[in-house]
Amino acid sequence: MKSNAKNLRSGITDVRRIVVKVGTSSLVHKNGKMNLKRIEKLARVVSELKNQGREVILVSSGAIGVGTEALKLPEKPSTVSGRQAAAAVGQVQLMQVYSRLFAEYGYNVAQILLTRDTMDAAEARQNAVNTFTALLDMGVLPVVNENDTIAVDEIKFGDNDNLSSIVARITKADLLVILTDIDGYYKDNPNVCPDAEMYHTVTDLSEAIEAAAGGAGSKLGTGGMLTKVHAARLAASEGIWAVIANGQEPEVLYKILDGEDVGTAFVPEKAR
Repeated sequence: MKSNAKNLRSGITDVRRIVVKVGTSSLVHKNGKMNLKRIEKLARVVSELKNQGREVILVSSGAIGVGTEALKLPEKPSTVSGRQAAAAVGQVQLMQVYSRLFAEYGYNVAQILLTRDTMDAAEARQNAVNTFTALLDMGVLPVVNENDTIAVDEIKFGDNDNLSSIVARITKADLLVILTDIDGYYKDNPNVCPDAEMYHTVTDLSEAIEAAAGGAGSKLGTGGMLTKVHAARLAASEGIWAVIANGQEPEVLYKILDGEDVGTAFVPEKAR
């Protein structure tokens, strides 16, 4: 599976429209405070991709985690209203940081908050697509998150991995990159089995590939590997390259776009 990874990934180098999903664990320290060093690197790398003429949409988690710290709560609230309040506070702080950092590289950012019912309604979904298109045409970086302040179970995406896959599909992106806190998708949990083998390229896009995925993620986040594999598989099934990679060094995006064998790539059928 690894031997032909370079050849299989050669098609990634020419992608133009990219959706990058960054999780809470990549944005927030274990103590709940924002990881400003990493966010600064992310802003620089994404800005360089835009300088290259690529279009980027950033799907950013972290609002509840940042809000939890800002409100000096001991842990993420267990109630829906508590999480919504934390998200309302944290989203403001996140966008302030993104706006300031990207402005240093000459780019404006725009906040887009979505709920599942928006995507389920044809007219609302098309309005969202039109907004994405207009912002990208203007050179603006859309920063997307679930609208946690109003979302309840009936209208939630569930996690931003799923949301990022949906955004990639409705915007007809060429590549979805899901940045997480491990190197890729392993056949066993690498935290438990140090010798676990990592999938380098995945061409079987059936549900069977999800069987080895584990459970929940960090205490401040909501997703786990299963949600990432599911999101990547669905994107690749619709012709979009998808890569799960370690986001601790945002420069990994350069390696992915150079076709290097990093992370786990889900290969769309048209690229084989």
